[in-house]
Amino acid sequence: MAHGFLRRIFEVFDRFETPVDMVATSEVSVSLTVDNTGVLDAIRAEIETFAEVTVEDNLAIVCLVGENIGRCPGLAARVFTALDGVGTRMVSQGASLLNISLVVPAADVVHAVESLHREFFS
Repeated sequence: MAHGFLRRIFEVFDRFETPVDMVATSEVSVSLTVDNTGVLDAIRAEIETFAEVTVEDNLAIVCLVGENIGRCPGLAARVFTALDGVGTRMVSQGASLLNISLVVPAADVVHAVESLHREFFS
């Protein structure tokens, strides 16, 4: 994670006018989602000049939204218990504490939403 690494990544997306929907970072990786994949091959080629890139297709974003959702004790446990068997690929919580977003296989999105709905609204 060299100084300016994230800036370099996002400059590539900016040059190709491709918005990033969701971001999660760690000490050794950056994960992000994009809806518009029209120029993804060109973006990937440019980023590969300075980083390793892996692309995963057929994923969907599921969001839980609610006032102060990030301050609910035990919320994560309830979410992941409800999503047992769903291969969650990414989790992100915004600084606003209004939402938690999860990336799941597109084939599991209906099951994931129904399971979360049962957990929180039944």
